[in-house]
Amino acid sequence: MSEIPDPSAKKVSVSSPSSASPASPEQSTTARDRPGRPGLLIGILVMAAFVMILNETTLSNALPDLMMEFEVGADTAQWLTTAFMLTMAVVIPMTGYLMARIPGRVLYITAVALFVVGSIIATFAPVFWALLLARVVQAAGTALITPMLMTTIMVLVPIERRGSMMGLVGIVMAVGPAVGPTYAGFVLEIATWRWIFATMIALGVVALVVGGWQMRSFQPTSNPPFDGVSAVLSGIGFAATVYGLSKLSEMADGFPTQSLVFLVVGALVLTVFFRRQGSLMAAEARGEHVAPLMNTTPLRNRQYVLSMTMMLISFCTLFGFIILMPIFAQSVLGLSALQTGLVTLPGGIIMGVLGPIAGRAYDARGTRPLIIPGSALLVFAMYLMTTLDESKSVWFLVGCAVVLNIGLACLMTPLMSNALAAVPTNLSAHGSSILNTLQQLAGAAGTALFVAVMGVGQSHSDQADQNPVAAMIDGVQMAFWMGFAIAAVVLVMALVLKIDSPRGRSEVVSDRGDATTAVK
Repeated sequence: MSEIPDPSAKKVSVSSPSSASPASPEQSTTARDRPGRPGLLIGILVMAAFVMILNETTLSNALPDLMMEFEVGADTAQWLTTAFMLTMAVVIPMTGYLMARIPGRVLYITAVALFVVGSIIATFAPVFWALLLARVVQAAGTALITPMLMTTIMVLVPIERRGSMMGLVGIVMAVGPAVGPTYAGFVLEIATWRWIFATMIALGVVALVVGGWQMRSFQPTSNPPFDGVSAVLSGIGFAATVYGLSKLSEMADGFPTQSLVFLVVGALVLTVFFRRQGSLMAAEARGEHVAPLMNTTPLRNRQYVLSMTMMLISFCTLFGFIILMPIFAQSVLGLSALQTGLVTLPGGIIMGVLGPIAGRAYDARGTRPLIIPGSALLVFAMYLMTTLDESKSVWFLVGCAVVLNIGLACLMTPLMSNALAAVPTNLSAHGSSILNTLQQLAGAAGTALFVAVMGVGQSHSDQADQNPVAAMIDGVQMAFWMGFAIAAVVLVMALVLKIDSPRGRSEVVSDRGDATTAVK
């Protein structure tokens, strides 16, 4: 991985972020000179992204009702979550190409319209498979919005203020999943599960009307060639990997053969995919009319890789908590769906408040003053959850969630800002595409690993036969000990590795559009 050297040139230019082709002089402009109202565009995208990602975790509380109504087992019902993640993993790698080819306003309307259509199908789904189709359609729209939001910030916001704006993205990416179960609990307390999707229709229509009216295309489009082979390899590779991770939960029943087969297939196909992207990038540099589906240049940058790795590991612990906390709260403490959802609400609100504050602190102080205490709080939160048993109160769970969310607020915003700030502006769409794709893998890995370890601990408990509740407690504690170890890795990285903050630098794009330097 190579660093971005500092040039001696004074002139700064930025090309279209999503274009895989060389930037033309007509397209080159500074971020501050972009037309339109950046705050309005970003606000619209934040609103849409929050609604869509909130939807991603709302079904966790509704699965028992869905299993009863459609007369399906837990393995089948879980496909509502698995299919959502699979679709996200397949669509997100193509967003760099789509953002280069399709005007931003058209892409936004398409994304939100897909989400609304999926929500309508889900609200009136007569059979389980119609609901599953609805989740796939919803996920296709969701997959387009978050990379659009990140790329818009990278293009329209000066580098010295990106941390503050990335705090809004932190709200979307972390607070949305955290409060999703709370929202579902409220709805299920007064209505049926269909109203979860019905309210999503209303929220989606508002986002569609406001965005369709106010959204403007802020960057020129190009006509990069589409590599169908890369699209097929990406779809198979990422889908197989996500599915293999989701099946790791079968570890408690024996050796997870099916999971490992899919993981190996996914790894092999993704190896071919990334090697092909490298070949296409080399051919493009020679002047051939080709372009990679996903430009992997950001992966050569040390700061991007380090920041992204720490962020993904942290995200893994968040999803582990989101999946295990309701199981423990309802099965051991006997809480209702609404009470379970309320456990995450205070932490979600606090994280939403701290996200922009952490962003401003990143702009002023850099990365390390935030990620070291943040990772220490993450370790402490995981340790607290290793002590969970039937004697703990609901307020102890709330306290664990608050500590976890404060730690994540100190980690997510600076790490996300730092990763994307290290990426040349003309590759912002690809940098955010890579990050969002791997985020789906991290979420799937966190969910699967925590559930799998809980199952192993439960089945090997001394009280597995006599006291199922005590056995579940043993399993939950074992899973959070694994979470403690994962969080400790983040803390060690924060203490040992040098994570630089590229504050006060601007990107310079070369004539080929594939190499950059930075000006102090």
